[in-house]
Amino acid sequence: MFALIDCNNFFVSCERSLDATLQEKPVVVLSNNDGCVISRSNEAKALGIPMGAPAYQFKALFHHHHVTVLSAKFELYNYKSQGVIDISKSYAPEHEVYSIDELFLDFHGFKYVKLQTYATEIRNRVQREMDIPVSIGIAPTKTLCKVANRIVKKFPNQFPDGVYILDSKEKIEKALKWLSIEDVWGIGRRYANKMKDAGVYKAYDLLQKPEIWVRKIMGIHGARMLNELKGIPQLDLEKASDKKSITVSRSFMEMITEKDALRERIETFALYCAEKLRKQNSCCKSLSIYIGTNRFRKDLPAYNGFLSINLDNPTNSSIVLARAASQLFEQVFVEGFSYKKAGVFVSNFVPENARITSLFEDDVQNKHLPIMRAMDKLNRKYGKDKIRLGSMTGENTYGRKIMSEAYEHFLKNNTLPEANFRFFS
Repeated sequence: MFALIDCNNFFVSCERSLDATLQEKPVVVLSNNDGCVISRSNEAKALGIPMGAPAYQFKALFHHHHVTVLSAKFELYNYKSQGVIDISKSYAPEHEVYSIDELFLDFHGFKYVKLQTYATEIRNRVQREMDIPVSIGIAPTKTLCKVANRIVKKFPNQFPDGVYILDSKEKIEKALKWLSIEDVWGIGRRYANKMKDAGVYKAYDLLQKPEIWVRKIMGIHGARMLNELKGIPQLDLEKASDKKSITVSRSFMEMITEKDALRERIETFALYCAEKLRKQNSCCKSLSIYIGTNRFRKDLPAYNGFLSINLDNPTNSSIVLARAASQLFEQVFVEGFSYKKAGVFVSNFVPENARITSLFEDDVQNKHLPIMRAMDKLNRKYGKDKIRLGSMTGENTYGRKIMSEAYEHFLKNNTLPEANFRFFS
């Protein structure tokens, strides 16, 4: 059996763990630059506030229904996520982190464990130690775990302990007859429309179709999904793998016209790329930057610039990458435009301990690496960007105006260690 640990309205739950007065009140969390709704409490959902809603379009509704509107607190979400993951994975030999608020556990071989009680213990401990409510779905396959989890969230009164187990053919059949086809994990809107055209409205309807028909619509992915719904495991837990490329980019809250201000953002993005490279013990051989204006502002002149370089020696030095990014910026920047977005992209990775250097260029990697590692260690201990290069202002790369006094107090009195998810990049 597999188990899916899924945090309920995760960002809102994190906010409520910080401010208990938000319990049972409508709350929404906004995206970078306070643009769109990215998390809603159940009370906010009941008001008809959709996911991804532009905040400015719903100001009147927020005011009328006394909705608490908050900027995203990325550091807090990282911290809470890592705590939930650490607690949950201690209960199983194998796990897979699926997203910031979801992870799978492998319960195969737990023959003498009462899974209902075991899962309830996990949920209670996460609630007690991290103050985050979670729902747990248990089933023979990962796809059915998603179904079980959806049922728990849809009918909380029927599952007060937040756990549901699909452990019989009867339960699975009943669940699939209830589940709409568009809510099956792996079926998007396009596939759902094709399914409905063929009379498939519920997940159970799909099981009545021959496998060859499903393969024709969705290929091998569809055949695997079909078996997963039948309770035949097709998807194993996946191990986290190193990234093959890294992009750090941002759309700015205010458009930037000053050259030095934009250069500082580009260099900061390069520093974050270097930090991520060191985290996975990789070096890059290629670096690219891009800058662009606001494509929605038809009243302003438009410009998009992109430039790449192959480095003489593979590196993960913040100093080297920032310098290279600055040189590219000099070539790509054009005066007279209002820039809305920028980014840095690194690729063509090699392991840090398998670098092949040029005979004709000085290699400063070994000189810089001890300094970089010391910076990383101090920043993990004391917080993001506490130790940084002189070219960095230390300002975040996103706009967050709706910050509570409780959070400012929380940051002053707590050190948040670096977690696996980075939202500031």
